Amino acid sequence: MRELTYAQALNEALHEEMARDPLVWVLGEDIAAGRGGIFGVTRGLLDRFGAERVRNTPLSEEIIVGTAVGAAVTGTRPVAELMYLDFVGLAMDQIVNQAAKLRYMFGGKARVPMVLRAQEGAGRGNAAQHSQSLEAWFVHIPGLKVVVPSTPEDAKGLLKTAIRDDNPTIFLEHKVLYFAKGDVPEGEYTVPFGQAAVRRRGDDVTFVGIHTMVQRGLAAAEVLEREDEISMEVIDPRTLVPLDVEAIVASVKRTGRLVIGHEAYERGGIAGEIATQVTERAFDYLDAPVVRVAGKNVSVPYNVNLERAAIPQEHDIVAAVRRLF
Repeated sequence: MRELTYAQALNEALHEEMARDPLVWVLGEDIAAGRGGIFGVTRGLLDRFGAERVRNTPLSEEIIVGTAVGAAVTGTRPVAELMYLDFVGLAMDQIVNQAAKLRYMFGGKARVPMVLRAQEGAGRGNAAQHSQSLEAWFVHIPGLKVVVPSTPEDAKGLLKTAIRDDNPTIFLEHKVLYFAKGDVPEGEYTVPFGQAAVRRRGDDVTFVGIHTMVQRGLAAAEVLEREDEISMEVIDPRTLVPLDVEAIVASVKRTGRLVIGHEAYERGGIAGEIATQVTERAFDYLDAPVVRVAGKNVSVPYNVNLERAAIPQEHDIVAAVRRLF
């Protein structure tokens, strides 16, 4: 199987979907530039599909998202890119009160087949205004689907699924993962929403990780097995809406313990929602309280050492699991 970076996998998905369906088009800041945006995800699209389907926009989140919502409602399938998720607040009315609600308010007669791609996460020294993980904002809103791919294979397959979906999808890419490499199948494939992936089998504790926390969870699992003889199962939910609660519950019923990891601030993070849903369904199977390994409730610092201290690392997962035994 060939190996691609996360960014290359996303780029391939866009090329394939735009070739497959002439109603698919893309818009965003600098996406038609030579590099294809700051991480090269839209590279080559302008040359292949032309300026009608690859649209540079002003530096205005309101315009980008508002245009995508209107275009989706009137019959096309826009893929909009926000350069940094941190500035999505400027377009929350279009997302929360328009995209998420139109199909419901029109009794199912309206469709909003749009994808909003944005990068989130820390780890590149981008400081407080460019390093946040805000997935919980969108999970809270009915009508939105929320996708968090952690591997190149899933990045491609999930993006293709999102583009073909008739509902608005918030597609969140972690900036640290763009140059991470992984196996990506050749040929046509999609990854369905709402199906978690078990990245590592284990018997003693379940770890659910979002984005980079999947890789850190796998590294922590190696340490725990080697040094403590603790077998940790690692689950990647892949989508937060819909969430594959059944897969997580099934794992917890076997292991009896649950740790949830994400870079987002601990307070109000998705870990709390996952913990509650699992507790409601598997309380009698838990041998210890559910534990969160999450970002500190502080703005992400610029300094590299402080940034690492503010977001969970491999050793934080190891320490959290050890406390359960």
